Amino acid sequence: MKLTVNGTDFDVDVAEEMPLLWVLRDTLGMTGTKYGCGIAQCGACTVHVDGIAVRSCQLAVGDVDGDITTIEGLGSAEALHAVQTAWIEHQVAQCGYCQGGQIMQAVSFLNLVPDPDEEAIDAAMSGNLCRCGTYPRIRAAVKAAARSLNGA
Repeated sequence: MKLTVNGTDFDVDVAEEMPLLWVLRDTLGMTGTKYGCGIAQCGACTVHVDGIAVRSCQLAVGDVDGDITTIEGLGSAEALHAVQTAWIEHQVAQCGYCQGGQIMQAVSFLNLVPDPDEEAIDAAMSGNLCRCGTYPRIRAAVKAAARSLNGA
């Protein structure tokens, strides 16, 4: 089957039932998307399909209908996404394991809700777990990224 990941077309020879997570990690070598729980409850495996955050551990590759963006495709060393910049400025990451999924969730959320309040941020990010407990820094980074994306 053909997949478009981070703007590049790939032909993959895998079972249609295989979770997208394993195709990304094991077949395409994109290891920024992490395995966390395997039941779509932690958010470590979050990627975008046509800009919408999805849990790749529970999405069969045969059910993918759209372009996939992983954390590797979000920004570059020369031009980080505003959310990535805010993550660095607010020193969000501790262990870093959940951060790819957190960032992908935040980007999708800000595309849908460009000027969120704290309640909306907490609700949108509640499905992404951080065992290090950096939630206050995550909230601050999402708010800062929203301001940046809105030109403030």
